[in-house]
Amino acid sequence: MLPGAVVGWDLSAALALGIALGVPPAAAGELLPVIEAVMVAKLNEKMDHSHG
Repeated sequence: MLPGAVVGWDLSAALALGIALGVPPAAAGELLPVIEAVMVAKLNEKMDHSHG
């Protein structure tokens, strides 16, 4: 665990949300890890700038 950093999302919850919104599970399974990686990097970058 890194204090003050985002390390990932609950992908099970994100997959369930996608399914509830009508996103095919296969598509969500392919796209969510890529989206997660970008969002985690951007959130951590934003936090670094706000604390710097």
